[in-house]
Amino acid sequence: MISDFYCEQVLSGKTEVTKVFETDNVLAYYHTKPAYEKHIVVIPKKHISSLITVTEEENELLLELLSVVKKVAADIVSEHGACRVITNLGEYQDSKHLHWHLVYGSRK
Repeated sequence: MISDFYCEQVLSGKTEVTKVFETDNVLAYYHTKPAYEKHIVVIPKKHISSLITVTEEENELLLELLSVVKKVAADIVSEHGACRVITNLGEYQDSKHLHWHLVYGSRK
C-alpha cells in the first residue's frame, strides 16, 4: 500500500495529473479517481503528514496552501454556486500527506 501517494506518485511525476493551479510550493489538480462531479486536490509540494503535524516553521507554507484552497474554492463556487472543502485526519486519511479535497456535486 502506498503511504504517501502525493510524494510517491504525483510530485514524482509517476502519475500524470491535470493541473488546475500551481505555485512554487502548492499544486492543485483534478483528482485521478474523482468521487464527485468536480473533484480537485490541493497539496503542498513539501511533505507534511497532516494538518495536525504542521510546525510553526511551516506556517507560511500553510498560509500559501490555504490561499490556493481559497482561490480554487472561489472558482468552483463562481461556476457551480457551492463547494465543499475537506481534509481528513487519522484513520480517515488514506495518504499521509496533507491535502485538501475541493468538491462539488453528488458523490459518485
